[in-house]
Amino acid sequence: MSSSDIFIGETIGTAVLILLGGGVCAAVTLKASKARNAGWLAIAFGWGFAVMTAVYISGPVSGAHLNPAVTVALAIKNGDWADVPTYVAGQLLGAMIGAALVWVAYYGQFRAHLTDREVVGGPGAQATAVKAVEAQEKGAGPVLGVFSTGPEIRNAVQNLATEIVGTIVLILAVLTQGLNDEGNGLGVLGGLVTALVVVSIGLSLGGPTGYAINPARDLGPRIVHALLPLPNKGGSDWSYAWVPVVGPLVGGAIAAGLYNVAFA
Repeated sequence: MSSSDIFIGETIGTAVLILLGGGVCAAVTLKASKARNAGWLAIAFGWGFAVMTAVYISGPVSGAHLNPAVTVALAIKNGDWADVPTYVAGQLLGAMIGAALVWVAYYGQFRAHLTDREVVGGPGAQATAVKAVEAQEKGAGPVLGVFSTGPEIRNAVQNLATEIVGTIVLILAVLTQGLNDEGNGLGVLGGLVTALVVVSIGLSLGGPTGYAINPARDLGPRIVHALLPLPNKGGSDWSYAWVPVVGPLVGGAIAAGLYNVAFA
């Protein structure tokens, strides 16, 4: 496949992934959403179905990596790094587009949520401003979870380990089944199986950090959160942002090494 196919396929596929995955987070989180408070099961299955849909759309074009950790793992497995920058560039751009589309789809809900006194503070504009400053100082604003992940207990070692372990499970599943005939991405069956694996990771390992298991999935939307004109949005938690980038990349590399030792 050509570089343009890779870039276009990964951009479209990752945009769909984040649109649907971030969309379920918005649906569960934001006031005036019909799915508000639907819970963790809805989020886990929503992300799984998002993976499946994105793989089916982009698989024929780019192989549907949709995740820099997958791209790095396949490069380690196959020894071919030539297309890695193209894959990662498409993934990051697609993640940003998908996050922006979530904002468009839920525009009214974002405004209702972020101007609600129960969310941003007590009566009056002064209290609202104080609440926004406090959120900025704490690092994570009240809707950051729609865009990117964050830990329930902030412990860098544990948070990093959680992301590494979850990503190892994902990448081993990708590498050991469902690769297409060219060996550079997921086929149709692989898309379904990987979607179910993502649901399993979310239900079993997602509690501590929100299971990024994908650097582009976290970094691209976090950038969009920082740039969007959301009222009272608070901070983008950049002090934590390295964990969901480094953790999945390390996990992907470890999984590829394990695959080459145990399965190749």
